[in-house]
Amino acid sequence: MNSSTVSDEFVFAEEVSAAPAPHTTQKTQSPAVWHILVVDDEPDVHAATKLALKGIEIEGRSLAFSHAYSSQEAQALLAQNPDFAVALIDVVMEQQDAGLQLVRHIREVLGNTAIRVVLRTGQPGDVPELHTIQQYDINDYKTKSELTQERLFTSLVIAIRAYAQIELLQWGQARLARILQASLALGKANNLQGFAQNLLRQLEVLLYGDGSASACQEQGQIAIAVHVAGTAPYVLAASADCQHWVGSALEYVPMGAGLQQTLQAQSHRFDAQAVHLFIPSAHGVVLAVSATRSALQISTHSLEQGLLEVFASNAMIAFENLQLYLDINALAFSDDLVGLPNRNAMVAALDAQQYPQGVLALLDLDGFADINSVLDAHFGDAVLKAVAHRLHAEFAQDAVVARVGGDLFGVYGAPASIAPQRLLGVFAQPFAVKDGELLRLSATVGLVQLRSTDGVTALKDAGVALKQAKRQARGKSLYFDPAQSEAASQRMQRLNCLRAAFSEERLCLHYQPCVDLRTGQVVAAECLLRWPVPGGKFIPPDQFIPLAEQAGLMLALGHWVIATALRWRKSLVGRVNDAFRVAINVSQVQFAEPDFVEQVLALVAASGVQGYQVEIELTESVAVSKVEDVQAKLKALRAQGIRVAMDDFGTGYSSLSILQRLSLDKLKIDRSFVSGDPPQAQADAGTGVHLEIANTIITLAQHLKLTTLAEGIETDAQRRALLAAGCELGQGYFFSRPLPEQDFLLWLEKNST
Repeated sequence: MNSSTVSDEFVFAEEVSAAPAPHTTQKTQSPAVWHILVVDDEPDVHAATKLALKGIEIEGRSLAFSHAYSSQEAQALLAQNPDFAVALIDVVMEQQDAGLQLVRHIREVLGNTAIRVVLRTGQPGDVPELHTIQQYDINDYKTKSELTQERLFTSLVIAIRAYAQIELLQWGQARLARILQASLALGKANNLQGFAQNLLRQLEVLLYGDGSASACQEQGQIAIAVHVAGTAPYVLAASADCQHWVGSALEYVPMGAGLQQTLQAQSHRFDAQAVHLFIPSAHGVVLAVSATRSALQISTHSLEQGLLEVFASNAMIAFENLQLYLDINALAFSDDLVGLPNRNAMVAALDAQQYPQGVLALLDLDGFADINSVLDAHFGDAVLKAVAHRLHAEFAQDAVVARVGGDLFGVYGAPASIAPQRLLGVFAQPFAVKDGELLRLSATVGLVQLRSTDGVTALKDAGVALKQAKRQARGKSLYFDPAQSEAASQRMQRLNCLRAAFSEERLCLHYQPCVDLRTGQVVAAECLLRWPVPGGKFIPPDQFIPLAEQAGLMLALGHWVIATALRWRKSLVGRVNDAFRVAINVSQVQFAEPDFVEQVLALVAASGVQGYQVEIELTESVAVSKVEDVQAKLKALRAQGIRVAMDDFGTGYSSLSILQRLSLDKLKIDRSFVSGDPPQAQADAGTGVHLEIANTIITLAQHLKLTTLAEGIETDAQRRALLAAGCELGQGYFFSRPLPEQDFLLWLEKNST
């Protein structure tokens, strides 16, 4: 375009400053002008364009022009200021297609898709219009001759309106991305205060740009109120210059009225002075947010309000998740029944070393199982609540009090606070339990002086001390000794090894003959469980049988022993007298099983062994059970020909009345009365046998028509003394030690006569 072509149609006005305003990323701040870039190598075109559009406003804004006389100058200007709304570009400048290459640079190199491009040419034939529009991202293509003032104005209005729409969309996309990022940040909080602080920071960024304290002070203030059902709302968080508001009731802060109105309205509110957001949850906790508007930064545009509502919705989801987390956390770290922290909370306090070098005490209520079973579970719950209340009242100020198990309480604090006498003093007075009923209780206490260890280990050590106290000093206290832990660790290791030995079939039975003291005939053999270990050694039964009973392994072991012993007896057919019996030891745990008799009879039938070829040996501990149940089982066994012996008689729950009521066949005199190490005044000087005790047991057995067998006979003198006293059978090293299966057969052949 040249001046002679368009000058007659241009209306001249005052010149508008061509200096572009500084670039800003705050899209909500409405610029005062539209920046127009004129790119042409003819100075007259620049002057004519400015004059043609001088004084014109579009969409309420004036125009500001920048000028470039080559594509290189235009590239530099565009790189410095990406906020140009429209570029009027000449096609032919330093090169034939310089304008087209500039368009490609704008779109592809600078990535500027918002600026509207109006391509102008004085020689339309050089660059076909259809081809240009198809190949290049331009918005209008005009020849300079047709760009009258009216048409230039029309093209510019269309371009600026398109730019404004694109700018708004891009601003919305950027804000939405920032909202999504802010929503993710809200999900990182794990407590109410942390959530409020995150919410405050994200709102400062969304509303004021960078969220810094200075920006907040200059541009606006934010306050967040919390309202928990049943309590008065108060300020939970506030921007940097308003920190003194935190914790205050709403009536005492300047923004309180707006916060209170938002809580009452239960919805978002937008006015010229502030933005008010309402963030509820389904857990009885709601937040109200008020942020003052900055005249320069925050508009009242409906799109911005919509985006803030999107942010508030995301914040509501994050807030709901937080409340759910807090509820789950409360379940995980508190005991609903007694209202104390639970085991998890105690472990956390110990891990955090809340009281460095402190003391942990575990208190176990004595006889609580009887309270629960004899009375009822509701009464037991009332007992636990009463104990928890008193422990909390006594120790909560200077210690952590928790319920760490059924009737097990933990108290953790400084050594001066956790003194045994103070702990046991809690139980000095009776407890008011249910309906005012008074109940006296006692507790056994295990304590541990904390080392540099974790909470789980501390609880384990205190538990070891508690178990020791319950065995030795029930109703008192005992401190943990590291030797106790070592012993417990060894027991656990041994139990694991026992399980492995059993599952890998490394356990075995040895057999010890039982001899008629009068004839010397072998009439039976007692099978004894053995656990061989490398080196040809054996772990004594008195070490591993109690472990098996405590660990619940005895039932499986006992079943295996009975089945194995019966198979062995079946293998002796033709080698021993038909009346030869195999004696099998049965633990109290086995015998107490409701179907014990049925299991034994089924194994006997499956083995092909006759009932009279089997003898069951029980200890006196069966007397602690109901005598009627014991008697019923014994009668059922004896009805099938199975003989029943009471083992180790005289060392346990000896009771004449119980003995008279039980259906027995034999009494076995314990080896401690035969070959033990008794005081000399009580034993026969020549034999070592307690003749007085042995005579008493033998006389008792004869009165009850029971056979007697003496265990532990080691010398011929002992054999003769017992025979003279009337004892009928014996076993011990004098005859043979317990032998493996093959060795027993060899011994049997050698001693058959």
